[in-house]
Amino acid sequence: MHIFMTGVTGYIGSSVAKVLLEAGHSIYGLTRKEESFNALKQLGVEPVLGSLEDESLLIKYARMSDAVVHTADAGHRSSVEAFLRALRGTDKALIHTSGSGIVGDDARGEYEAEHIYQETTPLNRDLEHIRINEQVRKAGEEEGVRGIVIVPSMVYGTSLGLPAESVQLPVIVRKSKENSTGVYIGQGLNRWSNVHIDDLARLYLLALEKAPAGSYLFAENGEESFKDLARYVSEALGYEGRTASWPLDEAVAEFGPIAQYTLASNSRVRSVVARETLGWRPAGESIQSWISHIYRRS
Repeated sequence: MHIFMTGVTGYIGSSVAKVLLEAGHSIYGLTRKEESFNALKQLGVEPVLGSLEDESLLIKYARMSDAVVHTADAGHRSSVEAFLRALRGTDKALIHTSGSGIVGDDARGEYEAEHIYQETTPLNRDLEHIRINEQVRKAGEEEGVRGIVIVPSMVYGTSLGLPAESVQLPVIVRKSKENSTGVYIGQGLNRWSNVHIDDLARLYLLALEKAPAGSYLFAENGEESFKDLARYVSEALGYEGRTASWPLDEAVAEFGPIAQYTLASNSRVRSVVARETLGWRPAGESIQSWISHIYRRS
């Protein structure tokens, strides 16, 4: 297949691109920076210069391609609508990347949420990301597009593609190094599900090959509290497992809303549909093991 991808220079996007290329697909990759062309070409991607604001360009390459994999900016409605217009009536796949923050709370690190979400759990929340997810899922019935939504949880692991990092864990590691102790917010009781980047990238391949229109797929293979993550980081960095609370107001002042809504919240999900309908079998190294050897006294 010829596939048009957004976010192809990012952590998730370039890793997905690597797996799709290894499976024999070819990729047009959208990038805003000409300086990324050489790296993309070395990866095997044909660079396309532009942005999510270039609707005519998005439509052109979507129509030239057999599928679209959208890994950039889950809340960018106009690009999703451009893809839906371009693919209308073709039954081609549009794989849209969301994130499990859509089920997150405002725990501020103070408690472990009791509720665990599956793909079929109703989401009674008025969030733009959720509205976009539903628009993509309904595209099969209403627009003749094989709309698929993948919802990653906390992603970890070394990028399979270009040099890039995930969001949450690197922040914890950098702050832990700065303080010479593993850090968490509040009491660190909040929990997030997680998934190895290799398992996540292979889920995209499975979805491209097998997922029916309207598929909604959580991606997870375990979960941890942020206090335990802080301990794993502390042990790996040689701080003898010492941990300390990082005040929420200081974290927000330094890192913005990510601190409150991705480092201090709960996001507990279970990937039932991907396992039962696609045969997805995540087998990546656990987050504790990966931290222990990647950050070992680094």
